[in-house]
Amino acid sequence: MDALVYAVLSTFLVSLVSLVGIFTLHLKKEKIQSILLFLVSLSVGALLGDTFIHLLPEAFGSLGINLTTSLLVIGGMLIFFVLEKFLRWRHCHDEKCREHLKPVAVMNLVGDFVHNLIDGMLIGASYIVSIPLGIATTLAVLLHEIPQEIGDFGVLVHGGFEPKKALVFNFLSGTAAVLGAIISVWLGSGVSWFSQALIPITAGGFLYIAGSDLIPELHHETNYKKSILQFLFIILGIVAMLLIAD
Repeated sequence: MDALVYAVLSTFLVSLVSLVGIFTLHLKKEKIQSILLFLVSLSVGALLGDTFIHLLPEAFGSLGINLTTSLLVIGGMLIFFVLEKFLRWRHCHDEKCREHLKPVAVMNLVGDFVHNLIDGMLIGASYIVSIPLGIATTLAVLLHEIPQEIGDFGVLVHGGFEPKKALVFNFLSGTAAVLGAIISVWLGSGVSWFSQALIPITAGGFLYIAGSDLIPELHHETNYKKSILQFLFIILGIVAMLLIAD
């Protein structure tokens, strides 16, 4: 019951992040890009920190250092690859992506719904293992969702949605995380191995997001000072995960 309460509250908080896009309506493009630059860096640090400080040690501790655990991590990476490849889901934090996704704004919502559902399941499974692990995973997802939701809101508006309508649909898509958490806790309470298997899958997914989607975006910035700030924000994300370690 504690895991369910924590998971539902955490995923509802994550869902509220979908409303953040409204604050960007009156900002200039250069300002938005400047903000996203550091939010993405912070997200990279949080995802990597959660993976190597929390998730992988928990996975190897519960399942053992063996081939099965390693394959589950790889499986997590492949699952997120499939999401991007076939559901047209993108971790997009760049103005150029708005042009690219204009014809598929509705498909973007579908992909986000599935993505948020899976995020909720990952958070729920983490809380089943332990409350600290759930909090760490929630924080990693939360920091990652902020720049993503800003991008998603822009995609919907650029794709023809009125701002208010885009906000509503984006929020409804975000609430899929709550549903995912409920499903995860329900399955985890009846299937003993479910949460144990989902932890290394989560680690693989976070590694894929950080390595495939986010870090390449950071390399687009070539300004020396901003690049140093990127690095510092990555370290800050890692330190945040370190501070909430068991």
